[in-house]
Amino acid sequence: MYQLAPSMLSADFNRLGEQLQEIEKAGNEWLHVDVMDGEFVPSISFGMPVIASIRKESNLFFDVHLMITEPIRYIQEFADCGADMLTIHVEACEDVARTIEKIRECGCKVGITLNPGTPLAEITPFLELVDMVLIMSVNPGFGGQKYIESSTGKIAELREILDEKKLHVDIEVDGGINDETLPIVLDAGANIIVAGSAVFHGDIAANVRKFNKALHK
Repeated sequence: MYQLAPSMLSADFNRLGEQLQEIEKAGNEWLHVDVMDGEFVPSISFGMPVIASIRKESNLFFDVHLMITEPIRYIQEFADCGADMLTIHVEACEDVARTIEKIRECGCKVGITLNPGTPLAEITPFLELVDMVLIMSVNPGFGGQKYIESSTGKIAELREILDEKKLHVDIEVDGGINDETLPIVLDAGANIIVAGSAVFHGDIAANVRKFNKALHK
């Protein structure tokens, strides 16, 4: 399964509902939602009220990336407001396994992620418990950053581990994805692609169709 997950962080919030409809009408199924608390990462983005508001008007799969300290405190609230998948940072959780368990209890799919400087060994104990691993190919907290080249090896290493363990776990990549880096991460083994400015700048529908054509060729 290959999916494009446009990053809502790059949308024009004055036209948010309209732009999300454009994504959906262009045939896309996922939306990547970055939640930042100003503590785990320097930036502050948005929270439950925004997600609940757009949930009322959207059938997109909400892929919610929690860049927050101790996300277990808010799992139920994010599930209630419409998240379909919740992705947590291994660095942000005192008890990763319990946080994963809480996400399952709330009926959401589970993603796990790690910062670019964190070794894969930190998440390998949890691979059998999750639906997706997000490889951050930029430092979390800000949009528009350049792709970190060492991410390619990390994706390939993770794909090899998953294949060896015969685990059907998606690999998502987020950060600096454009026409040049897309084939690189796909060749390395990623199958869920987060893209922000490359989708929301210019003709959104045309950008979505171009990405999906590349993903499904």
